[in-house]
Amino acid sequence: MILEYKSIPVFYTDSGKGNAVILLHGFLENSNMWNHFIPRLSENNRVICIDLLGHGKTGCLGYIHTMELMAEVVEAVLNHLEIKKSILIGHSMGGYVALAFAEKNPKAISGLCLMNSTAIADSQEKKINRDRAVIAVKQNHRTFIRMAVANLFRPKNRIIFSDKISEVINEALQTPLQGVVAALEGMKIRKNREFLLHTRTFKKLMVIGKKDPALSYLSLIEQIKNTDVKMVEFPDGHMSHIENESKLLHEIMYFIEN
Repeated sequence: MILEYKSIPVFYTDSGKGNAVILLHGFLENSNMWNHFIPRLSENNRVICIDLLGHGKTGCLGYIHTMELMAEVVEAVLNHLEIKKSILIGHSMGGYVALAFAEKNPKAISGLCLMNSTAIADSQEKKINRDRAVIAVKQNHRTFIRMAVANLFRPKNRIIFSDKISEVINEALQTPLQGVVAALEGMKIRKNREFLLHTRTFKKLMVIGKKDPALSYLSLIEQIKNTDVKMVEFPDGHMSHIENESKLLHEIMYFIEN
């Protein structure tokens, strides 16, 4: 379905009935990443998947898509659907957007799952890498995307899941150049929202890949120390929805229902 917001199309899907569960994809992904999860999750829940700014079938809004701007799009969809309270599950960049939404709308959230994501801001080194990525993607859009996607998997899984990786790359290649750059710029300047893990009373889950090449395992463990955040740890990389699909689905269902 399409919602017009600030003169651009915002694409979302709406499946099932029950408590609202909002699924937010990561960088270079779109709502299709959840296709294997929707049938089970929508048996007892109302599942909303949203294409974030500059991804999938949702348009772009300028040169920088801040996490706050992306969260406004999520808010617009939920307002349109008259959803007052929901559980947010965000993969990677989707987690950053979920945190931005949670800060602005704490009473609208009954649960938050950060899936292969982090509550802290980019380090100086990571910001430099984002700038390099912007240059690389402008020089060769397709090469950048192919490398960026493959590098998110645990090395041994790049062979095991080679067919699936090709599918993910083909989806990612549909992301327009402006959408890629705007997301990189937005992630680079995002706020540290670690305090939300310590201060908010809604239920919280962090899904961690021990061999995640994109995130520091020790940093993630440190973030949830002395909090009520539940942790699920897998032995693989950044793409838990592929590398650990069935176990992740089980954990997400448990989180939603308990």
